[in-house]
Amino acid sequence: MRPVYFVIGWCFFGLGAAGAVLPGLPTVPLMLVALWAFSRSSQRFHDWLYSHAVFGPPLQQWRDHRVIPVKAKVLAVVSMAASLAYMALIADVNPWILAVTALVMFVGGFFILSQSSRVRD
Repeated sequence: MRPVYFVIGWCFFGLGAAGAVLPGLPTVPLMLVALWAFSRSSQRFHDWLYSHAVFGPPLQQWRDHRVIPVKAKVLAVVSMAASLAYMALIADVNPWILAVTALVMFVGGFFILSQSSRVRD
């Protein structure tokens, strides 16, 4: 299974890196999946991603303190709302797909907003 986890790690790393420059694509959750997959396949790449200059600090904050910064929360919720509005108002999406998407986004948004924004003393 190690090769499968390794491929999953690189796929999610690629998506997360794209999310760093594309609006609406979340970076940190995708990098968390990549970090998890690398932990199952390659300690070297796990350590590399965890200590990466750009992607490492948010991963470390989450792993060590379960913290999601306010800026990340706002960006996540606004991106989800904009995506849902686009699906509802512009795209021709089946109503049941829209409802399922709205439910998943609501659960994700609730989870994000329920997490701490600062490291507790």
